[in-house]
Amino acid sequence: MGRAAQASAGTEHAPQRIDAAALVEADRRRGRGALSKRSGRFEKETREEADDGWGSLESLPALKTNFHVEKPRTIITRNDSPDISFDRSINPYRGCEHGCVYCFARPTHAYMGFSPGLDFETEIFVKDGAAQLLERELSAPRYVPKTIAIGTNTDPYQPAERSHRVMRSILEVLARANHPVGIVTKSALVLRDLDLLAPMAAKGLAKVAISVTTLDRKLARLMEPRAATPELRLETIEKLSAAGVPTAVMTAHIIPAINDDEIERILMRAHAAGAREAGYVLLRLPLELRDLFTEWLATHFPDRARRALALVRSTRDGKLYDASFGTRMKGEGPYAWMIGRRFELAAARLGFTQKTRLRTDLFEPPRRAPQQLSLF
Repeated sequence: MGRAAQASAGTEHAPQRIDAAALVEADRRRGRGALSKRSGRFEKETREEADDGWGSLESLPALKTNFHVEKPRTIITRNDSPDISFDRSINPYRGCEHGCVYCFARPTHAYMGFSPGLDFETEIFVKDGAAQLLERELSAPRYVPKTIAIGTNTDPYQPAERSHRVMRSILEVLARANHPVGIVTKSALVLRDLDLLAPMAAKGLAKVAISVTTLDRKLARLMEPRAATPELRLETIEKLSAAGVPTAVMTAHIIPAINDDEIERILMRAHAAGAREAGYVLLRLPLELRDLFTEWLATHFPDRARRALALVRSTRDGKLYDASFGTRMKGEGPYAWMIGRRFELAAARLGFTQKTRLRTDLFEPPRRAPQQLSLF
């Protein structure tokens, strides 16, 4: 197999033209969301697979998931974004094997020297010692408890969690400390931790949001190849709700001309399953995600690609993305306004009126181990 390399032109302001040579052969990426391994914005060169004329690409094995141990210095991430309802979060993993093609977290893999494309879903970083770090940070003398959001970047219940159990260890620490937590996931694996979540919810310390992007199994497989099926997500909502865990549905992401006709049906099914809160996010395409999503759209929906991208631009002041606070989640313009009103009307009609506020007054800092020489 040969390698083609060329100087990078830097971050593009518009999506690049799709280069068929850059796409990884379909059988090799079976079960993956992205179509290519486009280099990240920090790389000096771009690399792509190229056949040397002997059909060597056909003999390459299918892409497998590789795990990397990461030893972070801290585990709680802080933010001061004015359009986000939480000021702290935890991400047990970097990268996500669910492979959601629209995931706005993909560009973060560039910081690790990997492609936001296929590498994001095949090169997974596991945060070793996360629970111990969390105990240390919660026991800091000046720590003030507020709800910790988990699942805001990558899914804490992605397939890696079955064996690595980082999320489980984090939740155990939070449960012992009576610390509030809000979780977002599209995985039924969250039900494994009902033994922790149900008692926490009974104290007003836990809530869970399940992301339901589509009710169409075929579309879900294309967009989110290794996430739970739509039916299983609705069943997860039902079981969480039955166990007394406040449950929300996230109709995210809404993709123009692809799944925007499903808003009302998703809300109706989720409410019937027991969800009592709801939210939505309009498609976000920051940095490398613009090219990755454009090539996916052109490959799977060539008849709708141009219209879909035109609608996205209509919500972002003529661009494919605008990171401005206040509009980055919902967009602006007539189309974005229509999506917002449809969501609000459907949610009000169905009775999505609950706003769960978690308690902080029960917090008990973890006991720190005695420090040697503490009297000196």
